[in-house]
Amino acid sequence: MSIEGKDLKFPAYVWQAPVRIWHWTMALAMIVLWGTGYFIGAPFPSVPGEASENYLMGYIRFAHFAAGYVFAVAFLFRIYWAIVGNKHAREIFLVPFFMLQPSWWRGFFRVVSHYLFIRPKNDWHLGHNHLAMAAMFGMYVLGTVFMIVTGFALYGEGTLKGSWANNVFTSWVMPMLGDSQNVHTWHHLCAWYLFWFTIVHLYFVIREDITSGLTVVSSMISGWRDVKNG
Repeated sequence: MSIEGKDLKFPAYVWQAPVRIWHWTMALAMIVLWGTGYFIGAPFPSVPGEASENYLMGYIRFAHFAAGYVFAVAFLFRIYWAIVGNKHAREIFLVPFFMLQPSWWRGFFRVVSHYLFIRPKNDWHLGHNHLAMAAMFGMYVLGTVFMIVTGFALYGEGTLKGSWANNVFTSWVMPMLGDSQNVHTWHHLCAWYLFWFTIVHLYFVIREDITSGLTVVSSMISGWRDVKNG
């Protein structure tokens, strides 16, 4: 990483294949979770007839649970790859350590001033810039952990005592947050929190791709970051 981006070498292989696969897997899982979660929170009106012929909400719940498993397993894999992958794979997890460095804060406020339209050009970065690192850790990583913990706590409530989810999550999450309704509410609010974070994330990524002079969006497909028309 460079404060001004003058010593960076392009093209550079930044996002390894496991990181790219994880990124798009999580994106797909989140779309399914948001869609099915919305209808779980606001279900369809009751339909008369045999339950076996009106199992739509059952299928929606199954899709939500399946996507939840994918979401959790993919995140665990991402933690593993942060350990064995390249330095860019670790950026979003090491923010608390970066924040101890004055140079990191200088870079952070330089990026912030660019996004506030104070500085016309942003510094070039191979991986995440300083603001992206902070946002990914403080909002995405911590938000994801919260969603996994509360999600499996609610799942374990349905699978009852003795199930792994109930023993590992429900047994302590429910007492800590109050009751089932509280956990439902916090899980629902955090889902919207991650939804709006994703919208802002897309805005900044697309904006950087247009204004920075570097490949940003395509780098999460190819893995390579390069100077446009360079």
